[in-house]
Amino acid sequence: MLIDHLRNIFLRPFSLLYSPFQSLFALLRRSTSLGLLFRTPRTHPSTGDATSPSMATTMSTKKKIAIMTSGGDSPGMNGVVRACVRMAIHMGCDAYCVYEGYEGLVQGGNLIRKMEWHDVRGWLSEGGTLIGTARCMAFYERPGRLTAAKNMILNGIDALIICGGDGSLTGADKFRAEWPSLIEELVTKGELKPEQVQRYKHLNIVGLVGSIDNDLSGTDATIGCYSALARICYAVDLIEATASSHSRAFVIEVMGRHCGWLALMAGVATGADFIFIPEKPSEDNWREEMCSIVRQHRDLGKRKTIVIIAEGALDKQGGKITPTMVKDLLADKDGLGLDTRITTLGHVQRGGTAVAYDRMLATLQGVEAVRAVLEATPETETCFIAITENKIIRKPLMEAVIDTQKVAKAIQRQDFDEAMALRDAEFSEQYKSFMMTTAVQLDTGIMLPEKERMRIGFINVGAPAGGMNAAVRAGVAYCMSRGHEALAIHNGFAGFARHHGDKPLGAVRPFDWLEIDGWASKGGSEIGTNRELPGESGMETIANLVELYEFDALFLIGGFEAFHAVAQLRKARDEYPSLCIPMTLLPATISNNVPGTEYSLGSDTCLNELVDYCDKIKQSASATRRRVFVIETQGGRSGYVATLGGLGVGASAVYTPEEGLGLDMLAADVRHLKEVFAKDKGQSRAGRLILINEKASKVYNAKLIADILRDEAHGRFESREGIPGHMQQGGVPSAMDRCRAVRLAIRCIQQLEKFGKNAHNRCKADPMSSTVIGIKGASVVFTPIKKLEDEETDWPNRRPKAAFWLGMKEIVDILGGRPRYIGPEPDLTGIKAKDVKRGLDPDDYNY
Repeated sequence: MLIDHLRNIFLRPFSLLYSPFQSLFALLRRSTSLGLLFRTPRTHPSTGDATSPSMATTMSTKKKIAIMTSGGDSPGMNGVVRACVRMAIHMGCDAYCVYEGYEGLVQGGNLIRKMEWHDVRGWLSEGGTLIGTARCMAFYERPGRLTAAKNMILNGIDALIICGGDGSLTGADKFRAEWPSLIEELVTKGELKPEQVQRYKHLNIVGLVGSIDNDLSGTDATIGCYSALARICYAVDLIEATASSHSRAFVIEVMGRHCGWLALMAGVATGADFIFIPEKPSEDNWREEMCSIVRQHRDLGKRKTIVIIAEGALDKQGGKITPTMVKDLLADKDGLGLDTRITTLGHVQRGGTAVAYDRMLATLQGVEAVRAVLEATPETETCFIAITENKIIRKPLMEAVIDTQKVAKAIQRQDFDEAMALRDAEFSEQYKSFMMTTAVQLDTGIMLPEKERMRIGFINVGAPAGGMNAAVRAGVAYCMSRGHEALAIHNGFAGFARHHGDKPLGAVRPFDWLEIDGWASKGGSEIGTNRELPGESGMETIANLVELYEFDALFLIGGFEAFHAVAQLRKARDEYPSLCIPMTLLPATISNNVPGTEYSLGSDTCLNELVDYCDKIKQSASATRRRVFVIETQGGRSGYVATLGGLGVGASAVYTPEEGLGLDMLAADVRHLKEVFAKDKGQSRAGRLILINEKASKVYNAKLIADILRDEAHGRFESREGIPGHMQQGGVPSAMDRCRAVRLAIRCIQQLEKFGKNAHNRCKADPMSSTVIGIKGASVVFTPIKKLEDEETDWPNRRPKAAFWLGMKEIVDILGGRPRYIGPEPDLTGIKAKDVKRGLDPDDYNY
């Protein structure tokens, strides 16, 4: 039982993997007997890829699992199929793909195909669904479902994983409910013999939600929605350039008949002037409200107007609002008189490859779906795999479908308050965030009394990260709407200490809203950033300047340096009373190594850049057939970027600082690659990638590993190194980083607001006066910096003691076909190291 429990924990993705199991992880890697419970390698007959049946015998008899995609296609579906096929094979099962959705189940024959390991190589970087999807009217009727059941039994399939929308998943649940009666009818009619159906009395089904609309209740994100959002944001960014050039207005229509998620998030991410969504129509006179906001923005000097409208947008009376109606209003010569254009994005939103997040989501949910199928019993309710904040979980399918249908019904009867309430908490929170940032100072009802208004300093610390500017913009917008005075501290603590008094422009100055309103899509840091800590700048100097500029609070955005800075400021409070003000940190770093959170701004942007780079490299590697690229990633002493990048590109191996890199490990990987290429007949794309973190080893780097591979290949394959370098930090921030920046920045200012002005005594006594905001599991939380300093920080390695993503490396290895290897030995330090060098046995002493 203990082993089963540990096994379940070990393979559970996302937030259920925490540091108490890091030592177990290392032990299992080095232990042959226990390690075999997790990885029993076998060689794939056609490719030489290592796969492992491992747990199948203990969890279930051998199953034949079918995977199919249904409904509208969405980016990431191919990642689901790849993960399910390879995880099923790894668990000792047979994997099948049903081509053309439910039509394939009904037609049978060649549309139900057994899949091998190599059949899904390269699928992560493909858009759409390679196994197809189609409408199937026959499946709506019982005779069609009867034929589908017969085809499944003839192929020996006893479990089904479906990736699709709520309609597809509802059909799957109905199929499961009817299954016993379908089997009985097939026997009664003589189409199947009793002995043929003996093993197939029950059908287990697991659903995954593939939908660009993100319209299923119970999950924060559906597979493909962030890829579609990325396409929209990219298009809007392009349109903004021409809109500004000609001082035009653009009305941009996006998908979403019953769900406004795409329109809402696009509005938040791009800083649009106005949005229309089905769940929340504007007040009774939407025309007046929109024109008022657009007129105010134009009066401030804005040269562009962007209105985003969901295809299902309605007014308060349930009447449809069309792009043409909005365009005519903006162009009305008796009103705003703007030169206005309409752009309908259409199916471009569905197209293209999946972004890094959707690849990760598809892979982890696919792995979890296979586990769910194997753990299911005849009594298990049909479930679907969901994500809440940062946690992969199973939820009852029909409960989510019913809640989803309730939204559409609420909209139909014009009960928009209920429609908003039925969406998840993030949806309504982002809507409030959008209204706060677009209608700055328009709602005087939320302004605080003069005596409660604060002076809040904004400062970026550390390396630049995508989303920093969006966070500053959102924080400033909230401050202005509440009456607070937001002040920029340019170029970090170095600028604060040495350039605050520069003429004509000092490092401390107010924000210009017209300028920062356009920061939503800007990368880097517009107010500058610096790695210098307040202790290096001079703590007394910083304390005096905080007092000089009468700051009531500090809002910091940055990485581990920013975390260290808040820790220093907190500790200095006893000596410098002026530092007894509330301060909070919004983590922003591509390394995702700030204690107190599982997500940092910029990490998603970095992964998108890395995945895009690796896709191009892998294309080259595959085109030449026999080539390995060793890619060096950034991340400091955190292997997050390398691991998640490996998950997104299907790496053959990933090397991280947490695990280390040794000669035995490298030798095992070299042998594996030689075997793979020796068995490659040129019939599949055999290009390979290895990802290595920049600090995974003091000796081995990307070039050296590539040289070793080239030398060991003896002319049988080639190897090259690739170093994307600082391009991982740059570029336009991802849609996710922009949206989360807005949401979390506003939360941070609200946290500072709780303390108000003149809170020195309270701040000194209250641990919550210096905090880090973070996503932990299924929650957004503020954690006191002192608790993080004392309990959760690995100071020498500048990272958290626990890393939620560590278990994902095992998934990278499994799906990449990497064989079992011996991990590097831990370094000996201190007296123990000296004694070993002297030839003394360290086991004889207590250190």
